[in-house]
Amino acid sequence: MERASGDARRRRIADHVMEHGTATGAALARLTGVSLMTVHRDLDELERRGVLRRFRGGASALPSTVFEAGLDYRLGVNTAAKQAIARTAAKLVEPGMSVMLDDSTTVLAMARLLVDMAPLTVVTNARRVVDVFADREGVRLIALGGEYSRTHDSFLGVPCVEAIEALSVDLVAVSTSALDARMAYHQEQDVVLVKRAMLASSASRVMLMDRTKLARTALHRLAPVSDLGHLIVDEGAEPELLAGLRERTRVTVAAGP
Repeated sequence: MERASGDARRRRIADHVMEHGTATGAALARLTGVSLMTVHRDLDELERRGVLRRFRGGASALPSTVFEAGLDYRLGVNTAAKQAIARTAAKLVEPGMSVMLDDSTTVLAMARLLVDMAPLTVVTNARRVVDVFADREGVRLIALGGEYSRTHDSFLGVPCVEAIEALSVDLVAVSTSALDARMAYHQEQDVVLVKRAMLASSASRVMLMDRTKLARTALHRLAPVSDLGHLIVDEGAEPELLAGLRERTRVTVAAGP
């Protein structure tokens, strides 16, 4: 078996544990083709990041069923689905608009598709979204300040919320950790406050969610689904859930590649 790099291996371990709920160290060693000692070190690191919970001999998914790992981890997860969703979301933006983009990886994929849509005003709290537009002619770029989060590579906190509340944009695009038929959720209070403020900054609100985040909950309620103007998901979402969501908001299923 070809051995993956450390980051890729840990992503595979995390995905396996989340899919199955629990896994032994021995099973993960067979899955990844590395020693049990290496697996234990990986599990220690994933627990430190808040991705999973260790127990004697293995690991389990967190009780909340979701987690918010570091940005570099999230960038490598469900990339095809995120690209499909991003392509669909980008079609909602026209030259001359003002758009507010959050710090999610799906919205980052959307941002990369908007670079040639000048003139455009872009408002964001995400450092990597700033990098996308920093050298683009015809783009008015407004960076939202606040307390820097290394986990999210973005700015959060009261200063960020206050900066958002001073603005009104044509369209806001956000993502979050979990969503069921009635409510969107996130497990971090600081993130919830920023995303709520963003959603309130525009009458045109778009939520981007890949199917792994659906039919899940987290600690904090972010917003009712009925308050989301448009929900974009990828193919593979459960039909029953989609029907429930469509009773409350507009839903678009993004086609694959």
